[in-house]
Amino acid sequence: MNSCYPPHNWVACLKCDTLSVLPPISPGESAICPCCGATLFSRKKQSIERTLAISTAGLLIYIPAITLPLLSIRALGVYNEVSLLQSILLLIEDEFYLVAFCVFIFTLAVPLVRLFSTFYLSLQLKRQQITPSLLTFFRSYHQLDHWGMTQVFFLGVIISIYKLLTMATLTIGSGLISLFLLLLCSTLITSTLDHHYVWEKMEQALAISRE
Repeated sequence: MNSCYPPHNWVACLKCDTLSVLPPISPGESAICPCCGATLFSRKKQSIERTLAISTAGLLIYIPAITLPLLSIRALGVYNEVSLLQSILLLIEDEFYLVAFCVFIFTLAVPLVRLFSTFYLSLQLKRQQITPSLLTFFRSYHQLDHWGMTQVFFLGVIISIYKLLTMATLTIGSGLISLFLLLLCSTLITSTLDHHYVWEKMEQALAISRE
């Protein structure tokens, strides 16, 4: 290994721990470990553009997902429907404050902050407006990946539908479809955002600004 390369130009293989120099790769290509052949990292195609488009779509879907009815239930002549936002209010009325707080944080607040953060980050990178504060912002963004629980709530709704099918007449509302699309956008953001590319662009821009 040639020690003349700066530390940030090295990458460690996750399988064999071999240190290799970061090779210049084009979008769609992958860097391979010269020792064991494992993939070191991959450069995603049009990462910023795709992430910006998906985060924009997620923000547009967010309001319908939390305000439109998830399910309509008819049993014994009684009809009722509820949205995600109404379910939190009902939990508060029934004095399940801790459950209501958890649902609000993990299914409403965190997904919204994550979508807006991704939108802001990709927009700033697209416009080449990279500042030291954006670097700190991106570091904080990593903490949000493990706190979004929209998929858990969606799974709970699916299980409730299965259990209620024999007890009442259920109609899937547009809110549940919007919630599924919101979950899809959240999942796609994870797969389209190229973290290696973002770090590289930020380091290059900040290095130029220091000169």
